[in-house]
Amino acid sequence: MFGISYYLYYMRSVASDRCTALASPSYINFGISIFILFGILASYLSQYHRIIVRRSSEGISPYFLLLGTTAGTCAFANILVLPASRADLACCKEISGFGCFASLLGILQVGLVWSCFAGILLLFLIFFPRATALAPPEPLNSTPSYREALGVAGISATHAIITAIISAVIVTRYPEHLQAYANALGLLATVLASIQYFPQIFTTWRLKHVGSLSIPMMCIQTPGSFVWAGSLFARVGWQGWSTWFIYVVTGMLQGIVLGIGIFFELRNRKRRKEDESAGSLGEGEDTAREEEASSPSEVTPLLANK
Repeated sequence: MFGISYYLYYMRSVASDRCTALASPSYINFGISIFILFGILASYLSQYHRIIVRRSSEGISPYFLLLGTTAGTCAFANILVLPASRADLACCKEISGFGCFASLLGILQVGLVWSCFAGILLLFLIFFPRATALAPPEPLNSTPSYREALGVAGISATHAIITAIISAVIVTRYPEHLQAYANALGLLATVLASIQYFPQIFTTWRLKHVGSLSIPMMCIQTPGSFVWAGSLFARVGWQGWSTWFIYVVTGMLQGIVLGIGIFFELRNRKRRKEDESAGSLGEGEDTAREEEASSPSEVTPLLANK
């Protein structure tokens, strides 16, 4: 009981100073945060558009989605239970609506990423490539099965439910351990995010093309991850390292996927142009042979057609 009482007293004293600072938000930081929010939305809409237009989720690794969704769940839970975030929520009772909205933008950003990534998982299931009469199934172990895709969705949903239950228990029964719990969630999110891109790197390298993976999305998110990490750092500081460090890691790894994807896209485009040029050249040679064969020459008999 003493631990809880001390924690509540400490939080009230910290919240008072924090509310004073949040009452006058930085317009520059606010503008950057809004820009990041719309950038997140635009990047994921690009990915949604590519899957829907191609009507296939081929090229996207289910294990990339599994690790990314669970990492996003941990990151969202981390920022929700982080004492600094809870202090911001408490300050909304004392400061203006604009100040409250500005202070909660970091939470909105992480929540938007989590929900948008879950949307990719949903589209992955809806447009999962199936075998047809025109497109027979590929050899075993070359592509994931629909059962694996359903398993990934089930594990992701179960993980989100369990994380929500544990977080609710920690918040209501053991608030003095929130910082340690938030750090644990941040570490887990960082580990999952660190290995999330390796299945996708392997899939893209094996297929030699990006498939339904959106290059514009990665072009937005790769530099955006570092900008976002800086924005979160400005909000939570070094104490909240478990919240922003994950985006430094994902930015570097996503940059690798982007580099591989661009390499294969440029190489495949060059090969297509070479094949088209070779095809045009072949047609021109065939036409020339036909004209030469049909035209009379010096040795053609004058009465040959009579």
